[in-house]
Amino acid sequence: MFLYKLEIKLTGMNVCLIVLADSDEAAFGYAEGHLVRHFIKKPEVLETVIVEKKRVEKGSGYVIETGEF
Repeated sequence: MFLYKLEIKLTGMNVCLIVLADSDEAAFGYAEGHLVRHFIKKPEVLETVIVEKKRVEKGSGYVIETGEF
């Protein structure tokens, strides 16, 4: 199992998604499912890229940088 950090470019915005999957293909499939459940109307996906991929072990995680508060 791997922990994936995906960056997804949608029409009008970018989103970051962290997903647990067995393979790259599964991670992309799960990403689509999460987008459908998260947004009221399914967004148009322009691009999805894997930014990081880590083997799952105790303490695995990511730091997500955002703009200023």
